Amino acid sequence: MDPSTMPSGPTIHATCSGGNEASANRIVDILSEVFDNSEVVVSAFERPGTSEWDISLYFETPPDQAAIRAMVAQIAGDDIAAALTFDTVEAKDWVKASLADLVPVNAGRFVVHGHHDRERIPPNKLRIEIEAALAFGTGHHGTTRGCLMLLDRVLCHSAPRRVLDLGTGTGVLAIAAAKALHRNILASDIDPRSVIVARENAVLNGAGHDVEAIHAIGFGSPRFAQAGPFDLVLANILANPLRKLAAPMARHLAPSAFVILSGLLPPHARGVIAAYRGQGLRLIRRYQLDGWVSLLMQRMD
Repeated sequence: MDPSTMPSGPTIHATCSGGNEASANRIVDILSEVFDNSEVVVSAFERPGTSEWDISLYFETPPDQAAIRAMVAQIAGDDIAAALTFDTVEAKDWVKASLADLVPVNAGRFVVHGHHDRERIPPNKLRIEIEAALAFGTGHHGTTRGCLMLLDRVLCHSAPRRVLDLGTGTGVLAIAAAKALHRNILASDIDPRSVIVARENAVLNGAGHDVEAIHAIGFGSPRFAQAGPFDLVLANILANPLRKLAAPMARHLAPSAFVILSGLLPPHARGVIAAYRGQGLRLIRRYQLDGWVSLLMQRMD
C-alpha cells in the first residue's frame, strides 16, 4: 500500500505472539497470502532482547475481529488467536509502527533494508531499499531470501544476458538482478498495482532504466518472445501456478538456462520439480528457509 493513499483516520492494529522466528515468518507468509495486500499489511518483529517474535496486522478499515481471530486460530492455533489484541493507532503512525524494528536481511551479496537503515549498510553490499509500507515484500520471508541466495549463487558462475522476474511483486528480485548485472531486466506481474510498485521501487534503487515492469498473465504478452529466450528466470509465486507455467516457461528458455523457483511449501516441492524435469530441466540446488522451499534448476541441452 502506498503511504500517500492511506486514509487520514485511525488504523486498526492487531498483534499477538508468533513464537520463534521460523514460526512467526511462516504465519506471516500464510496471512499475507490470505489478505489483500492493498488493505492489510502483515509483519513479524523480534522483541528486543529476546528470541521471541510478535506478529502485527494493520487494517485500513475496521475488521471483523471475531472473524480475524478465527482465521488466526485456524492458521496458528487457538493459543495464539486467544492472545490476539486489537487497538487503534493514528494513520500518520502506521508506517512507523509497522517497521520500527525491521532489520536488514542479508542474502549473499544482497541486503534488503528499509529507509531507516540506509546509512548502516556496508558499501560492499548490493543494497535493495523497499519503502516501509511494502514490508511484506522486502525479503524478510524465506521465499524472497531463498531466491536472492540462489541468484547470488548463479551469478558467481555465470552472467546471464536475458533475465526475467516472473511475478515480480515489489520488484526485489528484478532490482537485485539489475544491480548485479547492470543490464535490462524484464519483470512482470498479474497484478497491475504490483507493476506500478515494482517500477517505483526500481527508481528508488537507481535501477529505473534497467527494470522494465509489465502487466501480463503467465507468458501471454508478446514482450516475452521479444525479450527472450531467457538465460535466467526468477519466479517467486506459488506451487500450482508454477506447475502450470512449466511448459510455457520452457519454451522461453535459452539453452542451459537457469530457473529459480520459490513460494513452495515442502510437501509441494516434489510436484514442481517433477513438472520442470518433464520439460528438460534438472535440479541443481534446493534451499529451505523459514518453512519455504526455493529451487535452482537448469535446462539440459
